Amino acid sequence: MRKLLTIPRGKLASLSIDLQEEHRHDQRYQVHAYDRVLANAARLQQAARANGVPVLHCAYIVDTAEARTRPFHPMMADGSSAFSDKSSPLSAICPEVAPLDGEPVLVKSDASAFCEGSLAGRLRADGIEWLCIAGVWTEACIDATVKDAVRLGIRVLLAKDACGSATPAMHQTGILNLANRLYGGAITDTDGACRLIGGEDVDVWTIEGSVPLRFSFDSAAAAYSHL
Repeated sequence: MRKLLTIPRGKLASLSIDLQEEHRHDQRYQVHAYDRVLANAARLQQAARANGVPVLHCAYIVDTAEARTRPFHPMMADGSSAFSDKSSPLSAICPEVAPLDGEPVLVKSDASAFCEGSLAGRLRADGIEWLCIAGVWTEACIDATVKDAVRLGIRVLLAKDACGSATPAMHQTGILNLANRLYGGAITDTDGACRLIGGEDVDVWTIEGSVPLRFSFDSAAAAYSHL
């Protein structure tokens, strides 16, 4: 269903997830329309900074020398990580969305931004109740972060066009699947999210009941457009 939403001042933070160079340059991990995703994420960051909303960044960086590397993690023949390796220059955050001085960067070695344990405590200490999320990949790290946020009682504002994956189908079905589980949160586009960050009332999509969106291969794109 759709409803008007206002997010109280001081209760919102912005989080950009894994907006790293490998999704632009590594053919194995390229994100469809990545430049557009980056541009929308940058707009969210700019709106947050202009309105005193905390801007946080997250980067997926794997150090295979650390014992915490997860079981079955894909590896290269030389022992480095198949993606997001600590020694790879492609693990750098893209300059369009790079952190400014004083903006925290959370380094993680698994999908969820909450996996290292410090994010939830940081948000609670700052009185944050809402987290505006952008980044990649929709069905992987965005999905894991959103579900952990919901589990921890943090409301998610998901900016659907500031997220992306390898193909439109992967991205759109990822957003739709999240929409069916986004209890307490809302989905909008970058325009709507920027207005919410600015303190406006915005018409957004919110879940009512359980699993309200039922879609097929043929209807997924239309369902996505209505969020």
